[in-house]
Amino acid sequence: MLYIRPFQVRDQAPVIALWRECDLVKPQNDPAKDIARKLKVDPELFLVGRIDDKIVTTVMGGYEGHRGWINYLAVKPSLRRRGYGQAMMAAVEQLIKNRGCPKINLQVRTTNQAVLAFYDALGYRNDQVVGLGKRLEQDT
Repeated sequence: MLYIRPFQVRDQAPVIALWRECDLVKPQNDPAKDIARKLKVDPELFLVGRIDDKIVTTVMGGYEGHRGWINYLAVKPSLRRRGYGQAMMAAVEQLIKNRGCPKINLQVRTTNQAVLAFYDALGYRNDQVVGLGKRLEQDT
């Protein structure tokens, strides 16, 4: 059975290992820095899912007063297609909705067709917008 709870500092190493296993860690993103930043802003929207005391899924939610955001949804590859991703999304969506958020946004790489299909099944649609970004922190 999946047990969902907020991230705790002791979860950092297994969470980062899961993100690496799920290929979510990219050269431009330091996962330890991403976690440290999240713990400063709405840490209760950063959830982990455990089975038998092992972290097998994560999701990082956010709400800045206008739109909600989803980042770092991860499910251990060997446990996919069992509803764990859906359960994590339902949990974080409810937390964000409880804050008065009218809409959640997320970004998926256009090459990741399986993930696009997953979100489509959850009711997320392509807003026909272009995601733009600007790095404020440069690699040192």
